[in-house]
Amino acid sequence: MSESPAFVWDLPNPFTLDITVRPDDTDRLGHANNVVYVRWLEDVSWAHIESLGMTWALHEQTGKAMAITRTEVDYLASANAGDELVLGTWLTDWDGRFRSARQFQLVRRIDGKTLLRGLSTHACVDLKSQRPARAPKEFAEILSGARVSGGRGLGG
Repeated sequence: MSESPAFVWDLPNPFTLDITVRPDDTDRLGHANNVVYVRWLEDVSWAHIESLGMTWALHEQTGKAMAITRTEVDYLASANAGDELVLGTWLTDWDGRFRSARQFQLVRRIDGKTLLRGLSTHACVDLKSQRPARAPKEFAEILSGARVSGGRGLGG
């Protein structure tokens, strides 16, 4: 097997998740379904924040969570069953109180082609009331330390 090309990431040092497209990930057109792409974005987001120490246990302890308020996805090329992909993400904005933004890039391993770019924004909410709430200091410290400059932020 030939060596994979070097990826050209939109930003440095992404947190990555390896994905193999399964046959049941595809739709009637034969490529990965848009709903599956969104699931992958959620999967990499949770894996990333948990790797930073923002675990579900911390969410429960503080009674707060970062809820998605908007997701933008640009589908640039299709992925098919059997394709090996790498999904990268970065925390690209944090207002220090309530809101954060995360950028995504999905790359096909065999040729380095970018298949998707995305951006999600989040707001801190109280787990019980599900209403907006100021982020606890534990979240603020983690998010401030993980923020990458140069990406798309809360303004899109």
